[in-house]
Amino acid sequence: MMVTVGLTIFFTFVYESIGDYHIQENGCFRRLKPGYMALLDIWEMCGRLGTSGLGNSLRERRGRNFSKSRARGMEFEFDWTKHRILMAFTAEVIRSATCFMPWSCKIPIDEYDSPILPGLPDDVAMFCLALVPRSNFPAMGGVCKKWRSFIQSKEFITVRKLAGVREEWLYILTVDAEAKKSHWEVLDSVGHKNRTLPAMPGPAKSGFGVVVLNGKLLVMGGYSVLNDVVFASPDVYQHDSCLNSWSKLADMNVARYDFACAEVNGLVYAVGGYGMDGDSLSSVEVYDPNKNKWDLIESLRRPRWGCFACGFEGKLYVMGGRSSFTIGNSKFVDVYNPERHTWCEMKKGCVMVTSHAVIGKRLFCMEWKNQRKLAIFNPVDNSWKMVQVPLTGSTSIGFRFGILDGKLLLFSLQKEPSYRTLLYDPSAAPGSEWQTSQIKPSGSCLYCVTIKA
Repeated sequence: MMVTVGLTIFFTFVYESIGDYHIQENGCFRRLKPGYMALLDIWEMCGRLGTSGLGNSLRERRGRNFSKSRARGMEFEFDWTKHRILMAFTAEVIRSATCFMPWSCKIPIDEYDSPILPGLPDDVAMFCLALVPRSNFPAMGGVCKKWRSFIQSKEFITVRKLAGVREEWLYILTVDAEAKKSHWEVLDSVGHKNRTLPAMPGPAKSGFGVVVLNGKLLVMGGYSVLNDVVFASPDVYQHDSCLNSWSKLADMNVARYDFACAEVNGLVYAVGGYGMDGDSLSSVEVYDPNKNKWDLIESLRRPRWGCFACGFEGKLYVMGGRSSFTIGNSKFVDVYNPERHTWCEMKKGCVMVTSHAVIGKRLFCMEWKNQRKLAIFNPVDNSWKMVQVPLTGSTSIGFRFGILDGKLLLFSLQKEPSYRTLLYDPSAAPGSEWQTSQIKPSGSCLYCVTIKA
């Protein structure tokens, strides 16, 4: 009885909340409430239209008696395109509708075996929730454990991807003018600040690695300074971009900082760096999110630090930085094949990279020695292309990269009022690749990653 009353209030609220639109039925256009038609479709899919419940109740409110043939003729198909409008409408009012319900008749959706949305198949209910705008995810996660569990799952991101509603947000670690405090801020595709992340757990650190995995932000390793002594850390923390909260993951096997890290095929790799005693490392380990476990794999043939890593077509590339086998900077590229569990080596890398980003099948790098040229690596033929960077602001400005909608953003390492964010579009016509963007963090950029969710 409580579920029936709750559903009636919920659907009645939905029905009353929006205006009219036209639909075509049997060759004729009728002016109907979109919520009414959407609710009838949902009710029909659930096999409830023939009962004396909500379907008849809503018909009486409109004073119309629609043909039941429409209900009999409609077969439930999980077709994203066909039901996208009605699902989007339902998703838009889910949170406000549940807030509208008095507690005495709120749908009991916390039980383990209860449906996500009573009265709807779980696959349909998942699609409804997946269409809610990303800014509402934290509020949705507070409704019940069932919703929160779904929002935190990989399936949630998959459903949003299939529905074509994933949103790209930039997560930028910025530092204040005195370079004493840093914080993560989140910008949308037009540069609007959506939120500031809660402070990262643990002591303040530097030299940590940042990776995006399954729509979540991972911060790994790094070092802290206490009484002029450097302490390396094996800690790994994860920020859930949907619920805006941090959680602790399994520690790495080796405490490290200034190391390379990247996601490849759903796994996270940590390579080289400095260890607990300040010695350079050749060890490599991989994290499996399904097991929440780090495993050591075959090491590099030489210690390497200050380097970076990225993934191309299922392989791990490690380049830049320095190694104990070279004088000065290393141009060697270490390539790991996860299928064969082996390393190989190339000799066409780049050195002292201050920023890098992967777009499609190309790697974009900025080397410390020349901040006015963009180095673009093509792994197909292991070739490099150099592109001149336009002058904006001071000539001494260094850059950090960001990625948005397949385009490269160049953020300033120094906060300078005259600087405008540069944008490089690899797919633009020759001569028009460079533009400027209004997207700008509040301070200088230390890290920038893109999370689609």
